[in-house]
Amino acid sequence: MNINRLICVGLNHQSAPIELREQLSQWPEADIRTDAIEELVVLSTCNRLELYAYVADAVVVGSDDEARQALISLIATTQDLPVACFTSHLYTYTGEAAVRHLCRVAAGLDSLVLGEAQILGQVNRALQKAQAVSMVGQVLGLLFRIGIRAGRRARVETKISLNPVSVGSAALNLAHQVTGGLTKQQVLLIGLGEMGQLTLKGLRARGVTNIMLVNRSRERAQAMADEWGGAAYSLDELPQALIKADVVISATSASEPILDVATLAQVMQQRADRPLMLVDLAVPRDIDPAVKMLRGVQLFDVDDLRHSVDTALMARQQEVPHVEQIIEELLLEWQQQFQALQIRPVVVELRQKAEQIRQRAVARTLRHLGEVDNQTADQLHYLSHALVNQLLHEPTLHLKRQAGQQQADLYTNVVSDLFGLASAERIPATEDRSRL
Repeated sequence: MNINRLICVGLNHQSAPIELREQLSQWPEADIRTDAIEELVVLSTCNRLELYAYVADAVVVGSDDEARQALISLIATTQDLPVACFTSHLYTYTGEAAVRHLCRVAAGLDSLVLGEAQILGQVNRALQKAQAVSMVGQVLGLLFRIGIRAGRRARVETKISLNPVSVGSAALNLAHQVTGGLTKQQVLLIGLGEMGQLTLKGLRARGVTNIMLVNRSRERAQAMADEWGGAAYSLDELPQALIKADVVISATSASEPILDVATLAQVMQQRADRPLMLVDLAVPRDIDPAVKMLRGVQLFDVDDLRHSVDTALMARQQEVPHVEQIIEELLLEWQQQFQALQIRPVVVELRQKAEQIRQRAVARTLRHLGEVDNQTADQLHYLSHALVNQLLHEPTLHLKRQAGQQQADLYTNVVSDLFGLASAERIPATEDRSRL
């Protein structure tokens, strides 16, 4: 296993505008690997797109740019976009830096809202989707297990998620500031997925009772209204609900805008000059950006929320060093387990070769002995098994110990040479092992 074959290419809310992020948000749930990519996981959320890959051995012969270009080409092909549209917004991490980055992402250190909890579930789902189409092998499987552990430990062992703060709560803070208080406002919530439900809980926690719920399925909206209070509407009834609303928060998973200029212009004509605040939490966006040109309309999207996170983030910021310490501990654990991955195929091939030799030796012995009963044949097999297992026990343990001491490349190469093993991947002896 070669650490330099591990690479992450991505963009997020800090490196790319929402217009680009929404263009890159739809990914097929299929095996999209190319010949240059052995393993692949796509992490696609409202605020980021990241491709984690373990590239083919031949790719690493070139420069890091070769591996990067393989992923850039995959993005362009899959999303049907010119490369020039997004390359300037990309960041790249390789080797251990990619591991550290995923740990930071899963722990919420790289989120729009520091410590937000949703990203951990999104990382887990990205892994599950890739596993479902057989794109995950040993390397990315280990990488994401470590990343998910980092996210869980950060939330259990630190206060990084203390005091609920999310994009939804940031939207409520902004709405409170703009309107002077939400408790007297008629709030319309569009979309009742994970983000919508979190926002609904936040509204109720703030004492907001005048709530209208809009969902593609009216039955779903009614069920949530029965549980949390409020009036239910279907998506077809959205214009009627908009006429009554003071604040609109939209968070659907629609691939195209559900609210356009023409619809909202008609709505505003029936509102008697009452202003309307719109907060679009969706990526791709639910609301056509052009509606902000309408008189009386204020429109905000997720990029506008980064400056409106409440003071709870100050307490979370103090927890960052504790989370970073957890990540460093897990990086050491990842290094040991990654080295063990390199040892594993050598151990497997060594035992397979020993078993082949054992079987040939027993078969030859039985031919020389002539007629033997089953009990004698079984004893010969048992004896040969025991000898092979005892002879390989100490070398196997020693190989595993050396893997933990960052000597896997040296020892696997030596063992492969001594026993004539052909399938184990070799790392050049001149490679700087401090990078492993």
